[in-house]
Amino acid sequence: MRSRIPISSIALLVGVFILAWSSPAMGDNISLSELYPKEKLGSLLIPRAQWHPFPKVKDRAEWTSIAEPIRDRFINLGEEYLGRDVPNLPASLYLEYRRIGNRSNYQDVWYQRRKMLHCLALAECMEGKGRFLDSVADVIWAICEESSWAFPAHIGAQKAGSGLPDTSEPIVALFSAETANSLAWTVYLLKEQLDAVSPQICKRAEREIDLRILTPYLERDNFSWMAFHARSDGRRPNNWNPWINSNVLAATLLIEKDETRRRDLVHKVLRCLDNFLVPYPSDGSCDEGPSYWGRAGASVFDNLELLYSASSGRLDLYDDPAIREIGRFIYRAHIADDYFADVGDCDARLDIDRDIVFRYGSRIKDERMQSLAAFGFNEEELFEADRSFRSLGRMLYALFNLPNLVAAKSSSQPLVRDVWLGNEDMQLMAARDKNGSVEGLYVACWAAHNGQSHNHNDVGNFIVFADGRPFIIDIGRPTYTRKTFSGRRYEIPAMQSAYHNLPTVNGIMQQAGRRYAARNVQYDLKESSARLRMDIAPAYPEKAGVKTWIRTVSLNRGTDIQIVDSFELKEASRDIAQSLITPSEIVRTGPGKLILKDSETQTKLTLRYDPDSLTVQAETIRLDDDKLTQIWGPHLSRILLKPKSAVRQDTWTLRFSK
Repeated sequence: MRSRIPISSIALLVGVFILAWSSPAMGDNISLSELYPKEKLGSLLIPRAQWHPFPKVKDRAEWTSIAEPIRDRFINLGEEYLGRDVPNLPASLYLEYRRIGNRSNYQDVWYQRRKMLHCLALAECMEGKGRFLDSVADVIWAICEESSWAFPAHIGAQKAGSGLPDTSEPIVALFSAETANSLAWTVYLLKEQLDAVSPQICKRAEREIDLRILTPYLERDNFSWMAFHARSDGRRPNNWNPWINSNVLAATLLIEKDETRRRDLVHKVLRCLDNFLVPYPSDGSCDEGPSYWGRAGASVFDNLELLYSASSGRLDLYDDPAIREIGRFIYRAHIADDYFADVGDCDARLDIDRDIVFRYGSRIKDERMQSLAAFGFNEEELFEADRSFRSLGRMLYALFNLPNLVAAKSSSQPLVRDVWLGNEDMQLMAARDKNGSVEGLYVACWAAHNGQSHNHNDVGNFIVFADGRPFIIDIGRPTYTRKTFSGRRYEIPAMQSAYHNLPTVNGIMQQAGRRYAARNVQYDLKESSARLRMDIAPAYPEKAGVKTWIRTVSLNRGTDIQIVDSFELKEASRDIAQSLITPSEIVRTGPGKLILKDSETQTKLTLRYDPDSLTVQAETIRLDDDKLTQIWGPHLSRILLKPKSAVRQDTWTLRFSK
């Protein structure tokens, strides 16, 4: 049993984030379920019939107050789907994941159905004339007819295993819970109007939400993402926990008519969230990377906003230090424009959910977080991205918060000068020449271990930017397939250390697992420099023959970035290759010197190395993955630095300068 820890006494050390920010690795954070036991929770929650988080379609004044271009945009989107057939989801399409490993074909059609529902429902709210109701009813009915709301990649949690879903065992997973969110908000907005079409529509939707989501959620504790049972590898729960809980919470608050059961469901959400929040790193870092922060930390915020709204602000956790640090991670991992430090399964370029980042920053009164959201904001683009249509609940918040985000529009980015996230699952240093400016050099490097939730084998990896442009990069994540989350994950090059900025020794790469970790990690910050030092030898298996590999990554402000590798092997070898991944044009200008050119801006970065010790060659990495080519184009280059003769111990220095 956890001891109850009041918000005011949570141990959290936070340094002023002018020169640097750091905090302890872990801490006992707040326990929501103990802070709000059932009796207290019941007294705080507004009864379902009295809770009105957003206007319903009949509340015309509030819907017509939305700016006319936005209303027209959604009406036009609804018209695109008006009278169209709902796309089919046959059994053979569901089976493609098991048969050929393809996730996307089924998921794309699944998502198209939900986007149709969201666009049609919001078009009706914007117009209010009943023109879209039959089409809304068609999509609701089709979704209710689906044998399972879970993706083929997630149905393996059922006793029958993967393949087709066993309809007698509903699986509460990411997108089954998202579906409950979609249907619950649609019923909330349009119930009276849909009842006029047929009273069976909303009854059916509410019954399916209960049978598929609420009842199994309340009765079962053995979904792994709930984390009521410890994992054998000791890993903390990942983004599934707050993401699924936020959707279950929304559906509960919106459709559960029995107030006692409603309270019990909400309290279980708190208990389940505790499993995510209590062991969460005190520095707020998301070891799944900035992409997944959007469904980890940001989904924590989704839960907190629902609780805040459903209690008239009496359930307010925004003064809690741990909640604040979870939010701030997103701008601490920010490099420039839409580039982020892409740890693990993260995209190098990220279209953040500006509304949720802004609202989170507003709640915790963090101007940097708000400025990241408001930088270069264009309201016409807010609802252009496909991501905007994935959650009807988030869309409603974005619509009614839009005037605040428009008013905050900014031309400046937070661009924090120094970051140190020192918990054992992250150990990320980031440093730039100038606070608040992309001008000059930027470096990020991480230590930690190879056992994260969305792990790449990348202990000691670093990235280098100059004037906000990428020169030495982490490739990021390719499109997910069956292989991605299987025993064959590390056959994918983007997950291997050889395709990060790391050495391969005697032909051996780093291995996966928590025990493959950096040791003796030391961070040092001065006004003129920032430095991270670690021994990455334990990230390699014994057969690599690495006794020590001390990597020191330093930013010397206004001068250069230096990567110093001092190593000792068990036996002398020439079979050592230091990889450097770059999107830049590579120009050889003489011994010991390469010029890297950015094709978009003509910015240049010089790489210097010791030509007496090292040879250099470059090879092309052809990209055939749509997700990666959208970011990097058709190819990247890998620079390989190798010793000229067999060495048992040596020190190699790479120097990057403008």
